[in-house]
Parts: sequence; structure tokens; C-alpha cells
Amino acid sequence: MDDHSVVDVGDVRLAYRTWGDPFGAPVVLLHGLGGSSATWEETGQALGEEWRVHAIDLRGHGESDWPDEYSFELMRDDVFGFLNELDLDRVGIVGHSMGGVVAYLLAQEHPERVERLVLEETPPPFPREPAELVPPDGPIDYDWNVVPAIKQQVWAPDPEWAERLGEIVAPTLLVTGGPDSSMPQDQIPDMVARIPDSRMATIPVGHNVHALEPGQFSAVVTEFFTS
Repeated sequence: MDDHSVVDVGDVRLAYRTWGDPFGAPVVLLHGLGGSSATWEETGQALGEEWRVHAIDLRGHGESDWPDEYSFELMRDDVFGFLNELDLDRVGIVGHSMGGVVAYLLAQEHPERVERLVLEETPPPFPREPAELVPPDGPIDYDWNVVPAIKQQVWAPDPEWAERLGEIVAPTLLVTGGPDSSMPQDQIPDMVARIPDSRMATIPVGHNVHALEPGQFSAVVTEFFTS
């Protein structure tokens, strides 16, 4: 069973869930755009059998604050502050989509804090054509303002993000969803080639790998973390 908590990081209050042994080695899960820590329920339980798992609601999502100021860099700094507030020294980080970008930016900026890195269906830091953004009908549990802010950075990423992929020292696993994914897959091998100690695994179920195949995804992550 997961526990729900909150922590103040600078001016932002972050909500998070935890699973597993309180004394286990820490693993942090970062959700995708429009998601929340709730998307990690089954994965958190599975990984909690081996580790102390923390799943954060990133700013503008779920039960965390919606401060109306959003960027990947701000989210990266929030996660760094989260690690400091919880006294988590070196962690394994699993990031899905938007959360994967936050994760690799953290691994670039604070390599001493990231033990192992898993990037699930994470957009590579190379420019792509923008698309029309249409707000969904009905209520949502995230701030819509986060969407255009983050999408603009996905479409036109800071060139430094790609240049610094070679600075990631943590062993890295890129998990892809295969041809059925809504995220273009063609540039992922280039990303793998730029990260020094990296490998790729494909679970061909589409973009939301951990939600659609939590057992298989957790098994792949566990094997990577223990290899």
C-alpha cells in the first residue's frame, strides 16, 4: 500500500507517494505530461519489493502546487530540492516522457546524485515540428498552462541538452514503446549513441509502457538496476 505525503521545495509544495522498505535504497519515479504519481501505482508496488520508491507529482500536476510557471529546468530543480529535503543522496531515477527529460537534465546537472537512470519513451533533445494543442473537454487534474510551456521546449529544445548527453555518467536504460508509440522513435538511437553507458530495450505496447505492461516494465527496470 502506498503512503501519501507532501514536502515544501522552495516556493512549491510537492505531493508524492511512497512504497517499499523505508530503509531500502531510493528510487524516484517521474510521470509524463498530464499524468501524476498515480500512474505509477502498479510499478511502484512492484519496485517497492526491492527498493524505497518515491513517485512525485511534478509542479502543475496532481496534488502538487500549480504555480503557473513551468519549464523542464524548474521541474529539474524541484526534483533536486526534493532529494535534498528527503536526504536522498544517490538515487535510481525512472522518468516517463516529460519526466524522462527532467530525469536526464538532473543527471547532467547533478551527476553525483543519480546512481542509475531509466528513460521511458523520453523525447530526444532534437527539434521537431510543432503540433496544434487542443485543451481536453471536461475537468483535468493538471494545469493546462503546463502543456504549451513544456511542448514548446520539446519542439525546440535547448541545444545544450543534446550537447550534454555525453556528460551523463550514470548507467542509462532507454525503454521504448515500439512502432505503436505516439512518440517518434527514429531519433532515439542517436540519443543512445550520445549517452556513454547506455542501452535500449523495447516493449512494443505504445507510449505508456509502464501503465500498459507494468509487470514487464518493472521486470526490465529491476534487471537493469541489479545488473
